[in-house]
Amino acid sequence: MYLDSLLNLDKDVFGINVYSASPAAIEIAANWGLDFVFIDTEHSPVGVDSALERLILASRAAKIAPLVRVPDSNPVLLRKTVEMGAEGVIVPQIRSAEQVASVVDSMKFPPLGRRGGDGSVRSAVYASRDFGWADYIQQENQRCKVIPMAENIEFFDQIDEILAVPGIDAIHFGPADFALSYGCAVDYTMDTSSLRDVVELLAAKCNERKIKIMLGCFPTNRTKLEILRRLGASMFLVGNDIAFINQGLAKITDDLELPKESNHA
Repeated sequence: MYLDSLLNLDKDVFGINVYSASPAAIEIAANWGLDFVFIDTEHSPVGVDSALERLILASRAAKIAPLVRVPDSNPVLLRKTVEMGAEGVIVPQIRSAEQVASVVDSMKFPPLGRRGGDGSVRSAVYASRDFGWADYIQQENQRCKVIPMAENIEFFDQIDEILAVPGIDAIHFGPADFALSYGCAVDYTMDTSSLRDVVELLAAKCNERKIKIMLGCFPTNRTKLEILRRLGASMFLVGNDIAFINQGLAKITDDLELPKESNHA
């Protein structure tokens, strides 16, 4: 319950996106003192399967909190993700309060939701030692974080109804998909007026309800971090493993004055 203790403190937390399906990326992030990893199964080859299980196990061994972005709001995938040991689930393309309520139902046991249970899973410690259902239910309802994504116009059309759903721990803003849905240029800095306005609206609404805000910090510098902090954000994504590889290779090709032609057909 590492992430739970952090989110209940007035403390910033930092993480990276992991797309490469490499446990090494997770272990390296932990070695550099980051707080969480955002493991992607929406845009990467990883599914909610044994490959994801390996990444979650690497996170737990390295003592860095595993958050998993699932491909959609399918209730079976949501339940299996937290049963594998994910500390939270990031759910893309949220469009309605009903969809969020269904996500909460899938991840929380009664009386908070309608999650089905089985003791033979990692989150229940495989029903070994002193396992008891009452304690397990209470611990899971506290441990499993619900993080919907705000990344389309429909989310903001229903923002008050969505944020009023009990059980939301944080909201993650997706600038690329929001820009695509809005018909404006993709801008990960979120400095263009159309993106800045919705981020400020989201931040104000979340701050009113004491819901955490997760934002990408790009460019990754102190100035940008302070701007996002002033909005009320406290969960920051500071890059991703694929981008770090690209940045390293770009520097090498510049330093060595290598040809820039791509081999990609």
